[in-house]
Amino acid sequence: MRISENVLISSLTTMRLGGPARYVIEIEKPEDIPEAYNFARTNNLPIFILGYGANTIGHDEGYPGVILTNRIRGISEQDITSAGDAPGGGPPLSVSEMGEEKARQDPPSGTCLKVMGGEYWDDVVAFACKRGLTGIEALSKIPGLAGAAPVQNIGAYGQEIADTLVEIEVFDSVTNTFKTLAKSDLQFSYRKSLLNTTEKGRYFVVSVTLALKKGQMSRPFYNSVERYIAENNCTDFSPQGIRDIVSRIRTDKLPDPSTTPSAGSFFKNIYLTNEEADAAEAKGYPVHRGHDGNKINSGWLIEKAGLKGKLLHGFRVSDKASLILINESAKSYQDLVAARTEIVGKVYDKFGYWLQQEPEEIK
Repeated sequence: MRISENVLISSLTTMRLGGPARYVIEIEKPEDIPEAYNFARTNNLPIFILGYGANTIGHDEGYPGVILTNRIRGISEQDITSAGDAPGGGPPLSVSEMGEEKARQDPPSGTCLKVMGGEYWDDVVAFACKRGLTGIEALSKIPGLAGAAPVQNIGAYGQEIADTLVEIEVFDSVTNTFKTLAKSDLQFSYRKSLLNTTEKGRYFVVSVTLALKKGQMSRPFYNSVERYIAENNCTDFSPQGIRDIVSRIRTDKLPDPSTTPSAGSFFKNIYLTNEEADAAEAKGYPVHRGHDGNKINSGWLIEKAGLKGKLLHGFRVSDKASLILINESAKSYQDLVAARTEIVGKVYDKFGYWLQQEPEEIK
C-alpha cells in the first residue's frame, strides 16, 4: 500500500481536469483494503474509489478525502465442466506472467476466468480471445480496469459484462468484511448496477469472475460491426476476429484517452419503450432493437443537431464520434459544464430527448 498526498486529480483521470486530492492510496493486495479504510476513518476523511480514470471527471476544488486506486493484478482460470459450474481456480497470475504460449492452448468448452480488479480490462479481453473464448470480445478496447467493469455494467457492440459475469469478490466497507456477490445480487441494467446506485461507494471490487465458452458470437452483429464486415469483406468471426474488427472500429473513431484528453463516451444512449421506438422510427430516426432494448445512438442525435466537430468552451465534439468530447484547451470544470449544457440543450430542442452524462464525477 502506497500513500501519496496532494495528488492532482487531473493526473489520474483521462479528461485531465481536477484539483488536488488530499490523499491517494494505491491498493496492491487485498490485505491493503481494510488498512486503507481504517486510515480514512481514523482521519475522518471520505473515500472515492477510482479505476483507470477514463470514465471519471474531477472538479476544480479537488477532493478533500482519500482516493483509492486498485492495483491488484492477476488472473486464474478453471474448467466450468470439471468444476461443476463452480468458479474459482488456483493462485492468480498476471496476464503477462501467463505468457503467450499458455494463452494459445485450447480451452475446455466452458471456462471461468477470475480476474483481479486491478487488471487492465483490455488485457483480459485479449487473453480470452487468444484462448478462443467468446463472451467479451465485443468489449475490446474499452479503457478501464476489470474491477470497474461490473460497476457500470460496461457494454458495446451487442455485449455487456452482465452477459458473462458469475460473481464478484468485494470488501464491504459497512461490515468491514470480504464477501462474494452473485450476479443476481448486482441488479444490472443499462450502465447501472447495485454498485453505482443504491450501494454506491460501499464495496471495493477485489475480483471479477466471468463464465466464458469456446465458440463465437451469432449473427447478425451490431450494425456498425456488420457495416465494417461488408465494407472490408471480413470472414473471421472467431473471438479474435471480432476483437480485431471492434478494435479497428474503435481506433478509427475514438481517441486514445492516454494521449488525447477525453472521458470516452460522454453521453449515454437513449433507451426507448417499444411504443417510443415505433414513434422514433416513424420520424426516420435510426433505432437499434436488440436483446438489451431499443435505443438511439446519442452520437447520432448530437451530429444531427449540428454539433459534430464543433469547439465548445475548450471541448471539441469529435468529428469521428460525436459521443466523444475532447479536451483541447479547457482548464476548468466550469468549462465542461458550459459545453455539456449547450449540447444537451440543442439536442433537446431538436429531438425532445434529454441526454445524460455517462462519466462519474469526483465530488
